[in-house]
Amino acid sequence: MYTDLINPLPKTINIKGTLFQFDSPKIMGIINLSPDSFFENDAKKQESELLKKVAEFIDNGADIIDIGGSSTKPNSVLPSVKEELKRVVPALKSIRKRFSKTIISIDTARNEVAREAIKYGADIVNDVSGGFNDDSLLETVSNASCPYILTHNVDHGINNGLMDPSQNTIKELIRFFSQKISELNDRGIYDIIIDPGFGFSKNTPQNYDIIKNFELLHILDAPILVGVSRKSMIYNTLDKGAQDVLNGSSILHAFLISKNASIFRVHDVKEMNEVKKLWEVSFS
Repeated sequence: MYTDLINPLPKTINIKGTLFQFDSPKIMGIINLSPDSFFENDAKKQESELLKKVAEFIDNGADIIDIGGSSTKPNSVLPSVKEELKRVVPALKSIRKRFSKTIISIDTARNEVAREAIKYGADIVNDVSGGFNDDSLLETVSNASCPYILTHNVDHGINNGLMDPSQNTIKELIRFFSQKISELNDRGIYDIIIDPGFGFSKNTPQNYDIIKNFELLHILDAPILVGVSRKSMIYNTLDKGAQDVLNGSSILHAFLISKNASIFRVHDVKEMNEVKKLWEVSFS
């Protein structure tokens, strides 16, 4: 049983009337439909290639497929809403048709995209803006009664902006999540997954402060998603490129699985599943 010392019962969310339980670490496979992603993207894949990749993800242990059509790497420019819809809706429709029971999240900070994605079968809204970008998106989430991934960020910080370096990183995250969760509850949003937002509005030392003090986030009693896969906090530290840090990503995933992270958003599903299996036989 995958629990933590502060809140010993496994965390859960409601997905379309079914209870989804985080009694073991879950794996979220990334489908990146933006041509300017910092790492591997799927923008030019034909439908058959895309479906093959999703099938491989599922066969290798993915519990959730995360579809995004807008790069959120530092200093990137968001596409128009029309362009983002053009990227994600056909792919979402194809994936939902082929994999009817697979949980799908839509990675967007825009209400129009979230609304259309939910219409075509998305189960979860993954908003990296911290709820700052589009207030109407929260109304859509509430009306649809779908789970919401709340990422720590600063206002206008999707692709730029930084936390005050004088702030205590983990205290600021706890303050932010406590306030935002209360606001979301007031709007009728209760199925909330929190994401510390590695790389969003944070410098490298702040990112590693989160890992160092990660277990303190369990005081919020919410499932915690982590997205460190191949990010600059790894490749800059190791003086490598994003293509060369699979090992570094797996090491941080092992650290975070030992601190009871609930969901791992990854590019490399097979390797993450190996981390999970080795953790389970060692500690569960």
